Amino acid sequence: MSVFSRVIIAIKALCQLGLKPLVLYSLYQLGLRTGHYKRIRYQPSTVRGQRLKTILPIPDPTELVKLLGDEDLISLFKEADEIVTGKVRLFGGEPVDLKLTFVGSPHHWTDYETGKVKYEGDIKYIWEPARFGWAYTLGRAYHLRRDERYAEAFWRLTETFLDANPPYLGLQWMSGQEVALRIMAFVWAVEVFADSSHSTAQRLERLAQAVAEHAARIPPTLVYARSQNNNHLLTEAAGLFTAGLALPEHPQAGSWYNLGWKWLNRGFRDQIDGYGEYCQHSTNYQRLMLQTALWVTAILQVRGEDWPRLTMQALVRATHWLYTLLDWDSGCVPNLGANDGAYILPLTVCPFEDYRPVIQAAARAFLKYQLPNGVWNEMSSWLGFAPRGEQILPDVYLNDNLHGKDSWGYLRAVQFKSRPGHSDQLHLDLWWRGLNIAQDAGTYLYNGAPPWDNPLTMTAIHNTVTVNSLDQMTHAGRYLYLDWAHAYRRNHIVTDPGILQRVTGRHHGYWRLGIRHERTVSVYQDGHWQVEDDIVHILPIWKINLGRMNNSLHWLFPDWQWQIEEESGRVDIRLKSPYGWMIVRISSDIIQAVRLLRSGELIYGSGEVSPVFGWVSPTYGRKVPALSLDVDFRSLKITSEFIFPK
Repeated sequence: MSVFSRVIIAIKALCQLGLKPLVLYSLYQLGLRTGHYKRIRYQPSTVRGQRLKTILPIPDPTELVKLLGDEDLISLFKEADEIVTGKVRLFGGEPVDLKLTFVGSPHHWTDYETGKVKYEGDIKYIWEPARFGWAYTLGRAYHLRRDERYAEAFWRLTETFLDANPPYLGLQWMSGQEVALRIMAFVWAVEVFADSSHSTAQRLERLAQAVAEHAARIPPTLVYARSQNNNHLLTEAAGLFTAGLALPEHPQAGSWYNLGWKWLNRGFRDQIDGYGEYCQHSTNYQRLMLQTALWVTAILQVRGEDWPRLTMQALVRATHWLYTLLDWDSGCVPNLGANDGAYILPLTVCPFEDYRPVIQAAARAFLKYQLPNGVWNEMSSWLGFAPRGEQILPDVYLNDNLHGKDSWGYLRAVQFKSRPGHSDQLHLDLWWRGLNIAQDAGTYLYNGAPPWDNPLTMTAIHNTVTVNSLDQMTHAGRYLYLDWAHAYRRNHIVTDPGILQRVTGRHHGYWRLGIRHERTVSVYQDGHWQVEDDIVHILPIWKINLGRMNNSLHWLFPDWQWQIEEESGRVDIRLKSPYGWMIVRISSDIIQAVRLLRSGELIYGSGEVSPVFGWVSPTYGRKVPALSLDVDFRSLKITSEFIFPK
């Protein structure tokens, strides 16, 4: 990238992101580059004789056993046994070695942040085991079985971590968010393992000291979290809030509590928009944000306190937004936006992709209704949230999504108030009988080598139309889009009894080409769906070079058996679902090329292809084969029909 291009991007970033976050980030960088963060004394103070105070609810183990079935209990104990033997499931994946130590002497955390000391590999794989998500699994198993092996494993692994990562030295101290998440895990684990013979006075005091050291790390660099104004600020504030209450006799406890409470309230109010969508435009980050809120709410409930009115209203909106995106048959939601595999409170036997535990807990905490009961109630039990109000299924719940016969869809159309992570306007996520028919590819890796350096964010990967191979917005960095393309939607009032719903969305991401993209989605009484994409010129037609315009429609399907039939102006792809063959029919006046890719390889059609097509990433670091259909067309309209088996 040339110097001139960098200057243009810097000016755009200043204008579009605002001055405040850039100033705050510059202050953080100044503290790093001048050595300020290395010179300051964190002053955590000693906590001789102190132990962490009980601040969270603990459920009745008898009630949990009734809630969990035999298979669920076997699954829980199996995972806990894996941890005892040194294995852990990162990002909801398969068991791998639980690594908490590193070769060599650790340097001050700023040396890694400034690049003075290099580290190899993806930092997320280094940080994830040190979030102590595995401690929740051990604690839940211990609470139900009272098997001392689980308590012994927790203390053994915790001491291994503390010995290998002394305060403020090493990679594990780089991020205030990672530090805060450990505070939460430490406080929870002490309560659950309190009665174990392995929870000696010496160990309890050492963990209290660790919480103080962790809490002292956060305030000096809170300016970075404020510059990001996202989950970093919320989790770091939650860590301070927790430490302040768990160590009430510590001289800095009041300061930690007040600082945490202040930024929790500001964060939730600022980061949740009027529709309830979280500022990071991601279902997984929406869940992380709600888990942070649920953690603090559980503490407030024990204290007989509540959120201020404006904060509660924001949390109500956020819960409603995620509730509407739940596919009840599968428990999943669209894989919208960045998915980094985060699950900071794994208080459930449900798998990573099942959103019902968090939605149920949030509904009980913030709404006047809830999901039907099930094994996903375990998280609610751990956080002390009792059943609340009427049970309402998402498919009959009032929302802006489209609903058909055994099917529903989410049309992405948002006006951005914070920076987007994916260029995905007018993406359509389509679900039928618990199957994600037209799906979002997800994320896979943030820090991989090219081409896997976060490529699944671009427009061409999503279920939408791309013009001239251009993103809808300017891709200014691995995680940064500028020139935000806002989208708008309109619900039609239809008189045709054969049509259940019709919605039109449009975005202006291609204004620079003199056109805009409009998409109309219709749901029919007989169960089929129709998607009409129009390229509308907004300049006089003679000013637009239609001859040089290349439009491409993309759909991402599950990895099913397929058949393709082509004829003039029409393409049929038949997909064999678990419930029979379905048809996706695409028609346009001028179809130039049809390509089908799987796992980055061309399996139908011809031409050069990118290895990032034909994959879907259900969680961080994992990608599985999918079918990527790419249709090039020269006309101004293309129609897709989804016809499901009767």
